[in-house]
Amino acid sequence: ASSPDEEWPEVEKAEKLARGAALKWASGVFYRPEKLEGLGQYRSRETQRNSSIQSRLKSTVQSYLEGVSAGLEQLRSAAREVQSVCQDLGAARWALLDSSEPCQGLQQMQALMAEHVQLASVVQVLPQLFSVHEVFSHTLQLLHGQHLLEAHAELMMMEHLRDDILSQLHLRGLSSAQATVLSYFGGLQELNECLAKQLWDIVGSSLRLVREDPVLFVTAVRIIEREEKIDDTLLLEATFLPPGRPKGWRQKFYHVLQETITGAHFHAPRMDAEGPGLARHLAALKEDIVSELRVVKDLMVQCVPAHYNILSVCTATYHQALTSHLQDILREDLDKQALFLLLEWALHVYHSPEMMGHPDLLPEVDVSALGPLMSPELVDQTERKYVVKVKASVLEWMQRTLEVEFKEWFREEEPETDHQGFFQSALPIIVMQMLNENIQVASLITDSLQEKIYNMALEELEAFLGRLREALVQCGQEHQKDRTIPKYYVSYLLAVLNNNLALSSSVSSLHPNTTRREVPTSLQAALDRMQKKACQLLLEELLLDLQPLCQQLPSRKWLSGSQLVTSMCEVIDKYAKDFSRVRKPIFMLLLMESELLVTSQYLRALMQKKMVCRSREERGQLCDRLLQDATQLQELFWGLGLDQSQQSLEAVFALRELLSLKDPALLSLEVLGFVNKYPDISDEHISTLLDLRGDVSKEVRHVVLEMMAQHPQVLPESYRPIFSTILIPAPELPFCLRKGKCA
Repeated sequence: ASSPDEEWPEVEKAEKLARGAALKWASGVFYRPEKLEGLGQYRSRETQRNSSIQSRLKSTVQSYLEGVSAGLEQLRSAAREVQSVCQDLGAARWALLDSSEPCQGLQQMQALMAEHVQLASVVQVLPQLFSVHEVFSHTLQLLHGQHLLEAHAELMMMEHLRDDILSQLHLRGLSSAQATVLSYFGGLQELNECLAKQLWDIVGSSLRLVREDPVLFVTAVRIIEREEKIDDTLLLEATFLPPGRPKGWRQKFYHVLQETITGAHFHAPRMDAEGPGLARHLAALKEDIVSELRVVKDLMVQCVPAHYNILSVCTATYHQALTSHLQDILREDLDKQALFLLLEWALHVYHSPEMMGHPDLLPEVDVSALGPLMSPELVDQTERKYVVKVKASVLEWMQRTLEVEFKEWFREEEPETDHQGFFQSALPIIVMQMLNENIQVASLITDSLQEKIYNMALEELEAFLGRLREALVQCGQEHQKDRTIPKYYVSYLLAVLNNNLALSSSVSSLHPNTTRREVPTSLQAALDRMQKKACQLLLEELLLDLQPLCQQLPSRKWLSGSQLVTSMCEVIDKYAKDFSRVRKPIFMLLLMESELLVTSQYLRALMQKKMVCRSREERGQLCDRLLQDATQLQELFWGLGLDQSQQSLEAVFALRELLSLKDPALLSLEVLGFVNKYPDISDEHISTLLDLRGDVSKEVRHVVLEMMAQHPQVLPESYRPIFSTILIPAPELPFCLRKGKCA
């Protein structure tokens, strides 16, 4: 047999741990000799402690043993009771087996009893069943006489009878007999349809009836509510749902009311989509909707239960119907007036005190929660359509204005003048007024539409300036063919310049926002091109009158003292008087360009290789003539208002210095100073001027040209070219004989 230590190894382990702990404690307490004196006290205390622990253990074990004994006794008692119940169940089983035959007789009696109950129920309803068709006829008469409540009461009674019979058949599984019952009560369908037709006719005329005869409308609502309660009851029971249920007449009520509203105003025959016709249509809609919502708010609300929310339903119906109606209208090809009316009506009139914000409708009517009448996308799309239509109108109007302006250029009288005597026409006022009016009209709708129209106006103005410039070019071509046509060609060119200046100063005022009144770069470029073309045509006209005089330069007759420059001054003075009919900025520009033109033509004439000085005396005579001519011209332009610093005639004085130099060896330094002052002069120009002197050797010419090659010039940004526009005639090729040397 195994020892107790082998059976309970945990006991041995625990005992070893306890001994080890005791030794550890004792060694810690009695590590000093004087501590051994208290050994007896420690032993006595530990003995008492062990005794207390053993007594508590014995008490605990004793209580556990007593509980186990009681449990065993209860288990033995339960086993005895289970055995007794099994015996009783066996006896009952044998008793039931003995009574099976009597029970079969009871089942037959139960079936007879159920049949008796059914027959008794049938006997009770037989009088009602036999009177069904009579009730049908009476109910139909009541409906024809509009006694709706009485007719509905009888109808409910017949439906209840039918539904009760069908329910009984359903519970007993006699579905085959249901068809017979439905056939017998077939008249109910006709009565239901007749009643429903009258109800929906009443609902369709509800807005009129609540003002004239609200009783009929209230009766219809009461019948609808009765049917709703029956529907709710049957749906809650959910055992048997009779045919035709649920009727859902309340939802049908809403549907008919909404169809009536939309049909009365929004399903009308095709209307006139043009501006006046659409304006009348929208005005009628506004009046009708406000009037009908007043009726709903003041009268209909009192005729229906509060949970119908009839005012909110009608408001939402009008809102949704209007939304769809406006979308349908916008699918048409509308003119700009119609598009404007729709935008104004949807964005401003609809929410104004004239319509949905009417004092008679507030605060009950609130469309703010229904969303916008036109979505932001639709508004943007409609605005773009409007801009396209306005653009077409503006283009047509501007084209007519341009045609009138073009015809005026060929009139036999001068253009009209303003109070200061400046030439002008009505073109700037017409164009700017037209554009400004369209921008102001657009501001009545939205800022975005105003911005779109503003951008379109600038684009069209830029395109118009391009067409005006083309017309000006065409007019110039006609004038080149015959300088007598137009008769007042120069005057109308000056009027065009004044008009262009007026347009330029007016463009910035088009934008309503004062902080954004900047002229776009492309438009400013178009204005500049227009101004440049008119100035160019004027200068070409001046050039045509100057060329015959310039062609006489240089000549020995001119050297001997002709009135050539005096004639030029007369021509210039005549044009300057014409130029004075244009406003000062343009006048000064024309004056500067005219002076530059005269200078370049004078220099070009000198460089045409028509003359070479044959002696020092002739060269001195040439320099004197240059001094006189340049001084005369300079004084003329100075007298016209052009400062000496703004004149280019200084080039003639500088050229005179170059020609008057007595020592040709110093020409390289003089030419270098000349080139630095006029960097656009070329070596060909210098070579031609040296030829004009008539005393420059090949060596000096080579030195001068070499010096120019070593000092290339760069044109400053503010430099006005003078020589770059002057072409030097090509030298004549020497005539060569075959097999011979060139001369």
